[in-house]
Amino acid sequence: MTASSSSTRRKKPDHRPQAGWRSRDILKAAAIVAGVYLALQLLWVGRSVFLLGFLGGLLGLTMAAGVDRLQRLRIPRGLGAVLIVLAVVGTLTAIGFLIAPEIGRQMRVLRQEVPQAVEEVRQWVDRRVGGVADVLQPGGPQEQERSGGEDRGDPQARTPSLGDGIAQQLGGAGSAFFSIFSSTLSALAGIIVLVFVSIFVATDPGLYHRGLMHLFPHRARRKAGEVLTATATTLRRWLVMQMLAMLAIGILTTVALLVLEVRAAVALGFIAGFLEFIPYVGPILSAVPAIAMALLDGPEKALYVVIAYTVIQQLEGVVLQPLLMKEGLELPPVLTILGQGLFAIVFGFLGLMLAVPLLATAMVPVKMLYVRDVVGDQVTIPGQEGDA
Repeated sequence: MTASSSSTRRKKPDHRPQAGWRSRDILKAAAIVAGVYLALQLLWVGRSVFLLGFLGGLLGLTMAAGVDRLQRLRIPRGLGAVLIVLAVVGTLTAIGFLIAPEIGRQMRVLRQEVPQAVEEVRQWVDRRVGGVADVLQPGGPQEQERSGGEDRGDPQARTPSLGDGIAQQLGGAGSAFFSIFSSTLSALAGIIVLVFVSIFVATDPGLYHRGLMHLFPHRARRKAGEVLTATATTLRRWLVMQMLAMLAIGILTTVALLVLEVRAAVALGFIAGFLEFIPYVGPILSAVPAIAMALLDGPEKALYVVIAYTVIQQLEGVVLQPLLMKEGLELPPVLTILGQGLFAIVFGFLGLMLAVPLLATAMVPVKMLYVRDVVGDQVTIPGQEGDA
């Protein structure tokens, strides 16, 4: 009786989960944190290669449409991709032989004369700001004249004016702008990477699509495939329409500057077309050297150049964008500008150029997976026009 009663009093084993982390959980969390840290470090070290690979993939997706058409003519995909690249390179080379000498000469003119125009702007600002300071500075004209005489006695004692700061900033911006084209070896290496990445992607885009699918569980692969297809379609359409807009803006700007008889009009039009790839920021950057060159002939011509650039940008917003459906990305302007600033700080000029397609790559999954599937709002995705 005593043995049975003691056995009944025996405690049952406690199967409740123990509080706190086990050693295995701590090691797993530490491994995840270390892996994320190493991945971010690797991305930072190879950020230029990452951006070039992204641009090459973007070009490859665009070329894939042409490769598909050539495949219907019984041309192998690899050969079709090479033919498209050769056709593009041949066209650019032919155009380069026609206009490259003139653009090169005008670029040299820009590098020589833009600093002179900046100096004239600095002097003009000094006169205007100095006049305002004479009115606002306490002590009256006599004290200002006395202090000015002392400053003239010691040239190094002159206080830097607002005009000096503006000239210094403009000069730094001009140096940074022209230094983009100075490294021939880096540019050549980047072009080689772009060409080979674009050819491989255009030859077999399905290979990379299937590779990405292996990163998702089977139950999520159908939705992931829809998102990837919609993202690729969005990027391909955006790049094609952006190239058409760049060509149109370059031609319109060149014609307008030739009519206004601005020096280096062809080079300035080329810069305007190239920087059209960067929304909002690009047109402003392209207008700065054009206005500086016009200032060499007087402020009246500079005003005409400002009006011409403004009219061209308005035509782009009213005519080109609806015609080319460039607004299909539907990126809010504030988000675009902030994204450009962030990518420019982190990745430099190349990040500024690719900020919009990178934002589009993030926005398409957000729209499809959250706005449409979670919130329940209807959104329009390129390639899925059936969604209203």
